[in-house]
Amino acid sequence: MREIRIGDFVTVSHAGAIATVTVDRGDGRNALSRQLILELTEAAKSFADDLTSHVVVLSAKGAFTAGADLKDPAMDRRRANGLLERRHMVRIGPDLCDAWERVEQVTICAIEKYCIGGGVALAGACDFRVMGVGATMRLPEIPLGMNMSWHSVPRLVSLMGPARAKRFIMFGEDLNAADALSAGLADLVAPDGAVLAAAQAWAEKVARLPPNAVRMTKQSVNAAANALHHATTYMDLDQYVAATAGEDYREAIKAFLEKREPKFTGR
Repeated sequence: MREIRIGDFVTVSHAGAIATVTVDRGDGRNALSRQLILELTEAAKSFADDLTSHVVVLSAKGAFTAGADLKDPAMDRRRANGLLERRHMVRIGPDLCDAWERVEQVTICAIEKYCIGGGVALAGACDFRVMGVGATMRLPEIPLGMNMSWHSVPRLVSLMGPARAKRFIMFGEDLNAADALSAGLADLVAPDGAVLAAAQAWAEKVARLPPNAVRMTKQSVNAAANALHHATTYMDLDQYVAATAGEDYREAIKAFLEKREPKFTGR
């Protein structure tokens, strides 16, 4: 096995035709800091010229991710010097998901414990998702006064259908593994603690298939499924900037910190 470290938090391991990308911030939560987002983006791009790896498994030590790291000063949009810099700061999220969607190899996301916010967007950019039986997914963005961005909405609609996607995105409720499987967001449910092994077993099945045919099939399916994605996501970054500039966003964050129900006014 050959291992490559990408920064402080991401390791890429190569074993035959299977590559495993492992996230480990050392705390079991793996919140998406700016540094981690950039490292994961670099990891995805590293497969562009890799003709040996035919499957990529994306996993994490502990929980898959707690979502965006709100304690990371580099993620604080208030530090931006004007609108142009603010738009540039928030671009790293959609860039991350787009990079993973563009990986030519089959990508399998292994999800233990929980997958929140931007983690769901990242998982949705992969080809398949394996969840632990006790794992959950959640999108807290709308209740916190934000829109759902990172180019994730059309991907979720493609996977779940419009009504289920609206419910999942709007309400901010936990989605357990069984319901995720039924909705089409998960492809396989495995025992807790054995998700990576299940994902790698699936990867071995893919690795035995003819790689050219697999890559061309993925390309064709994505071209059909994603034909309108740009037309429906090109403004989600600016929607995010607009939503987080409003009073409702400030009220949502304040209410969250004060552990009370927010009072939204539409301002």
